[in-house]
Amino acid sequence: MTDVEGGAGPLLLGVRHHGPGSARAVRAALAAARPAVVLIEGPPEADALIPLAADEDMRPPVALLAHAVDEPGRSAFWPLAEFSPEWVAIRWAVEHGVPARFIDLPATHTLAWEKEDEAGHGGEGEDEGPEGGSEGRTPEADADTAREATPDAEVRVDPLAVLARTGGYDDPERWWEDVVEHRGTGEGDAFAPFEVLEEAMGALREVYGTGGHDRDPVREAYMRLQVRAAQREFGDAAVAVVCGAWHVPALRQRVGVGADRALLKGLPKVKVDVTWVPWTHRRLARASGYGAGIDSPGWYGHLFGARDRPVERWMTKVAGLLRDEDRMVSSAHVIEAVRLAETLGAMRGRPLPGLTETTDAVRAVMCEGSDVPLALVRDRLVVGDVLGEVPESAPAVPLQRDLTRLQRRLRLKPEALERELELDLRKDTDAERSRLLHRLRLLGVRWGEPAASRGSTGTFRETWRLRWEPELAVRIAEAGVWGTTVLSAATAKAEADAVGAGALADVTALAERCLLAELSDALPVVMRVLADRAALDADVGHLAQALPALVRSLRYGDVRGTDTGALTEVAAGLAERVFVGLPPACAALDTEAAEEMRRHVDAVHGAVGLLGETARPDPVSGTPVSGTPASGPVDTEARGPGVAEPSGAADRPAPGRHGGLRRRWHSVLRVLSGRDSVAGVVRGRAVRLLLDDGELAQDEAAVLMGHVLSPGTAPGDAAAWIEGFVGGGSGGGMLLVHDERLLGLVDAWLTRVPAEAFTDVLPLLRRTFSAYEPGVRRTLGELVRRGPGQRGSAVTGAAGMPGFAPDLDVRRADAVLPVLRLLLGPAEAGEGGVDDNNLVGVGT
Repeated sequence: MTDVEGGAGPLLLGVRHHGPGSARAVRAALAAARPAVVLIEGPPEADALIPLAADEDMRPPVALLAHAVDEPGRSAFWPLAEFSPEWVAIRWAVEHGVPARFIDLPATHTLAWEKEDEAGHGGEGEDEGPEGGSEGRTPEADADTAREATPDAEVRVDPLAVLARTGGYDDPERWWEDVVEHRGTGEGDAFAPFEVLEEAMGALREVYGTGGHDRDPVREAYMRLQVRAAQREFGDAAVAVVCGAWHVPALRQRVGVGADRALLKGLPKVKVDVTWVPWTHRRLARASGYGAGIDSPGWYGHLFGARDRPVERWMTKVAGLLRDEDRMVSSAHVIEAVRLAETLGAMRGRPLPGLTETTDAVRAVMCEGSDVPLALVRDRLVVGDVLGEVPESAPAVPLQRDLTRLQRRLRLKPEALERELELDLRKDTDAERSRLLHRLRLLGVRWGEPAASRGSTGTFRETWRLRWEPELAVRIAEAGVWGTTVLSAATAKAEADAVGAGALADVTALAERCLLAELSDALPVVMRVLADRAALDADVGHLAQALPALVRSLRYGDVRGTDTGALTEVAAGLAERVFVGLPPACAALDTEAAEEMRRHVDAVHGAVGLLGETARPDPVSGTPVSGTPASGPVDTEARGPGVAEPSGAADRPAPGRHGGLRRRWHSVLRVLSGRDSVAGVVRGRAVRLLLDDGELAQDEAAVLMGHVLSPGTAPGDAAAWIEGFVGGGSGGGMLLVHDERLLGLVDAWLTRVPAEAFTDVLPLLRRTFSAYEPGVRRTLGELVRRGPGQRGSAVTGAAGMPGFAPDLDVRRADAVLPVLRLLLGPAEAGEGGVDDNNLVGVGT
């Protein structure tokens, strides 16, 4: 071989990143060549971390994470799996006591490049697949944005795809399997595969040049300089280089030192830190957004670990997975699936069955032709959710170390597979777990997401969905600027968020999160900002939007032992301002604004209900009693100490500044229900809420509905009132089912709507009734179709609406009397006789 300037050259091993065939070939070549030093494509800042690969606690997949010190969110990953050629080279070097070094362009330059790049997409080098490149990618605040390709990326050459097309394949993965993964057991010349691949890449680079990877010449110049330095230190023939096959022709080129240094002159720099972080197979897949050139990392890991009889071993794995999911899979299924996969491979001219053949066989034999269980196989096995581990001795920011300590103490192990965690906040360990997860969410580390509890609706129950993602290491590094522990960082972040919040609702939501996370030091700051914002905000919509979150926070005081007295005062004051400002704000609204105001009315109604249900402590005994927290303290001086409270006093609003909060809210609803200037949807909702709370009798509600649905009301206004009364997912359908008078009013109004106005109200009515459950809609349709007297109602009376009244059709009733006499028999003498009317309950 010749080196970059002539003479005896280094051993250049061009590979496909994360290719198990390349990994096996690298191991064989290194064993045959026994180099004095191994140079690997990767960031040179990580040279000091290479010995950690020999630590017994290091389990791939892992990744090198480089991030800017001043801007931790600007970062790049270099993932390495067990079947990655780079990882195999690192392991071979440390096991044989051979120095190993990274020779790619330093991360200090690549991250500075990204900072200057307006697109701000990934830092995963400029390429994927066999052509090489650093596998890291710079995740932005929004990972989805980071996945988007730039226009330049659309014209970049994919060498693997070009070679596959040249060989007559339309699938690059299938070509790679046939040519590399299934090429034999590795006997013969250990260097032959690399020579062939170098020849192919050389031909491609002659045609395509850099292939659209504009930064490759700079990276390759730096690599050449590092190779020269290693040759001077260890000797020309004692150097082995493991890099992307795309770069091998460039490293083989005869380029002067001066030309290479000229390319590197004036590159931007940033200060960076580098460490090892856990990675997952899922993140190695292209679809995840942190692509490394492979679609099926789980399958490639299997090929690397099961060199002999890979198909049989794979089918055994699939059968075990399906059995764990309670699917009936026998040994005969495995045998038949293997035979079918081998037959398909032979029919398609493949040296061995590949992933396509095994997948087709699994679908046909084990999944009975269904893609549903097959999707599980792809998710769990073809892609996989293996999570790597890094040793504690790996460098980490203080916040990461504190989180690791808490995870160990609370027995919360990070896992790549999503799982549900049920917490009972009455237990100390579960309460600490809840606080940790809430604090991490406040810091932007979304390891867990709250989920609806299925077993209980009490506030002492919490359900979380946990799933650890590799990029959370970046979020932790970013959050490290707020503090060295999770508690101090969350406290500082909450205080800063409160001061910088743009809306009142944001502050109230933050107050709720502080209570959940038990940030007692941050809560006073948040409450002060909340009180100031609430006093200055005159928008009723903003106040109504902020109140629910604030009131919900009060419910956490009992189970979490948090003092919510200040929060109660702010919530009560906020409610009072909403009561005063709501009626004027509901007048003269267009359709969209009226619908938004209806949602505000619903939210305030729920908040007032919660505020009334929150327990307040008795100042005499200290025991909790039911009542409105906003109703103020009990007047013990007027009663005298030790005097028992009158019966039922705890259920009545106590006298004081905030007495009768719920009663005043009902008064506001009555005002809204009676004002013609208020939008129809709001008036209808106010009547419904009063009816549900028992503040309005059903007769009164029927009268109000009758007035609104009278001929003098515009059809559009009447339809909006109906939507407010029975729409919006409020259970209005069941109300119409059980109160046929109200249904009759709606039916009578609908039959009177003029033809020219019917098309205007139809969309509104459709939206209202389409929200009902199918069973409710079916029942309503049957009631309307059956007509009068065919079904009893929860509300009946002597006089009802035509079509739904309990009127009796005497002629039809008389028709059943002969049958009843036949069934019951003639009346015995002395019984006084049985009147026909008594048989059917008429006149009783």
